[in-house]
Amino acid sequence: MNKKELSEIRKNFSESSDLFVVNRAATAFVDAEKQIRCLSNRAYHNIPTDENECLITTLKRVLSGTLGKGLLEYEFPQEAYEEGGSQAILYEALNCKLEDDASVSMLMEQIVQNMDYVSTYAIIVAHCTYTVFQKSRNDEIDPYQSYDYSFLITAICPVEVRVDGLIYNEDDNAIEKKSVYDRIVAEVPTDGFLYPTFTGRGPDVNHVLYSAHKPKQVNISIVEQVLGCSFTQTAQEQKETFQIMMQEIVADELSYSVITGVNEKIRDIAAEYANEPEMPIIDDIHVRDVLLDSGVSQEKAEEMQMAYREATKDKPIMVNNLVESKTTIRMDGITISIGKDATDKIRTQSVGGRRYLLIDLDDPAVEINGLIARVAPEIPELVEQTDNASDEFSQEMIASDPNNSISAGISISDTVTNTEETNNEISEHDT
Repeated sequence: MNKKELSEIRKNFSESSDLFVVNRAATAFVDAEKQIRCLSNRAYHNIPTDENECLITTLKRVLSGTLGKGLLEYEFPQEAYEEGGSQAILYEALNCKLEDDASVSMLMEQIVQNMDYVSTYAIIVAHCTYTVFQKSRNDEIDPYQSYDYSFLITAICPVEVRVDGLIYNEDDNAIEKKSVYDRIVAEVPTDGFLYPTFTGRGPDVNHVLYSAHKPKQVNISIVEQVLGCSFTQTAQEQKETFQIMMQEIVADELSYSVITGVNEKIRDIAAEYANEPEMPIIDDIHVRDVLLDSGVSQEKAEEMQMAYREATKDKPIMVNNLVESKTTIRMDGITISIGKDATDKIRTQSVGGRRYLLIDLDDPAVEINGLIARVAPEIPELVEQTDNASDEFSQEMIASDPNNSISAGISISDTVTNTEETNNEISEHDT
């Protein structure tokens, strides 16, 4: 399922679309002891309007997020097709269009008994149909040829007890403490899934699309135990894998210009494929070339290439999972965020034996804590020293620093941003 296909489903997932319809919806409330306290299964047209609007809003949120980050596609293993397997259960519920109560109950139990969850929650499952018009080679719709894409979409929503303070009791005409608490089903699901996927503008019953509202907090139990698939790295874990390899292999060649250069070149790859339907990946050849173009030595670039190939094997990292929207420099007590178009305004220099982080001020007006600050006039002595200084830390200085504190301000973190903290003292001087 690619970006274009996902966008097509999102666009038409609405009651206002003539091509989309929700046929049935099943809901359940699950308590802390994994007991289904209530289970309903209704035709969508029998659900009150104000209620079905809430259902549509929640279900559509399952499709929010980015492919490869919050939306992860998985292929079912062979055992999932066996009787009682995850794919078999989903396929049966799909085929019966949620009209068979036994199939619906089996699907609900598959979720409840196999999912780890920290609170009480609600399950919402809907059977939907999207009318797909075939397209010509020129991407033009043929109004005379169409077919139905039927799918199940499931949302897992936490249920929280809302404890109100004082209320006005209209019946007793009194202000008092509310005695009955409401259990609120969250509008935003923490997890969910779409089955089957919409691949090649048609159903693919061999794949399922898992959705996590917070990509860094994937519920692995849903992927592995409910859906029966093999879990792969999250976007954050992919980034950390790349980060660790960079830190260990490129090591003392990491500098501000190298780190920002790597990020810029990875961003260029993402931009190059931005209009392509498939999510771009970065393979070991890309990694080597990006490092070489960023100033890393041939030896380190090839070593990184081999390590990356071994670490990712047949599952290369998606480019978008490595792109940073900004560069962040962190040191003890200091955090500097740099926009993607301003990385060239920062320089690292050695002046008079001391190490400095310099910011070019094109505009003399500098805002500090909401106030426009005065920039001190130029100091001739400092200008002369700066002109004679190296524009980057010398390798001799790095080698002479046993704690590697010189490179701490430019160490790799979050893939290509500077976020490693250090206890180095930063000297300040009016510019």
